[in-house]
Parts: sequence; structure tokens; C-alpha cells
Amino acid sequence: ELEKLGLRDDVDLHVYEVPVEYQTVQRLIPALWKKHSPQLVVHVGVSGMATTVTLEKCGHNVGYKGLDNCRFCPGSQCCVEGGPECIDSIIDMDAVCRRVSALGLDVTVTISKDAGRYLCDFTYYTSLYQSRGRSAFVHVPPLGKPYSAEQLGRALQAIIEEMLDLLEHSEDKINCQHEH
Repeated sequence: ELEKLGLRDDVDLHVYEVPVEYQTVQRLIPALWKKHSPQLVVHVGVSGMATTVTLEKCGHNVGYKGLDNCRFCPGSQCCVEGGPECIDSIIDMDAVCRRVSALGLDVTVTISKDAGRYLCDFTYYTSLYQSRGRSAFVHVPPLGKPYSAEQLGRALQAIIEEMLDLLEHSEDKINCQHEH
């Protein structure tokens, strides 16, 4: 749905479906970062428990015990051996949540600090590690429970545009401070 809606004209949107497989994530996420050198990567995952659109603040390195779609689980139960326990996104998710909620969309947006220690969290941590925090993760409920594809697409469009806006303004401040 987001691919149909698109983002503002100055943004190149690349949409990929990431399989629910630990080893594929470990290969694919670094390859996508290398191929595109993006300003930001936003991952979106479906959570059967979610009833809101949920912005995840951080990814976790350890505690992965569930088998993936290939019936595999990392023996170390972690994403990056020797990596930090938790990596926060450089995106201020509280600000994104406030700004998107103020738009009056017919979708509730909330914040979380635990993406669930399964493939969503594993993917998020892998991307955060690869990008030094230039990643985001959004959990959405299953289609129709309660939101339509169109509602979720519009919400994701607004969320990503707010994230990019925050990122651009924070970089302006950083660049400005270095020049003085």
C-alpha cells in the first residue's frame, strides 16, 4: 500500500519483503545497506498482538529462542556476538508519535521498547547495528484488525515523512554546530 501511495518527490522509496528467517536477515540487511546507502531504513512487521501502529524505540541483541520459518534458531540466541545489548534508533519516536497523532489520522500510534525477541526485533537490531542507529521499526496489526490496508498505508506514509523531517532537522543542527 505504501508503495502505491509513495512518499514526497525527493525520496527514493525501495520496498522489500524480508523473509522470516534469521540467516536471510543476517545476509540481506547488510546487503541492502551496502546497495542503497540510505538515509534511513524503516522496517515494518505484522504483530498478531498489536491493536495500534507501534513505533519501536530500540532493538535487542540477545534472547532469540523461537524457530524461524526454516525451523532455525541461532545457537548463540543473539544477533551480533559481542554487540551491545540494546541499540536505540536515532529517531525520536516520542516526537514522531506526537506529530503523527496530531495529524488526526484514523489510526492510533503508540510507542514500545520491546519488539518481541523474534524476527522483527532481530531484523531491527541487525539494521540498527549496521546503520549506527539510522533505522526504525513499525509494528502494525494484521489487516482488518482493526485497520484497512489504506489506513495503514497512509499512517506509514505520515510516520516515515515525519521521521525524515526529524532526521533532516537534526542533521542541520549537527552540521550547524560543526561550522561554528
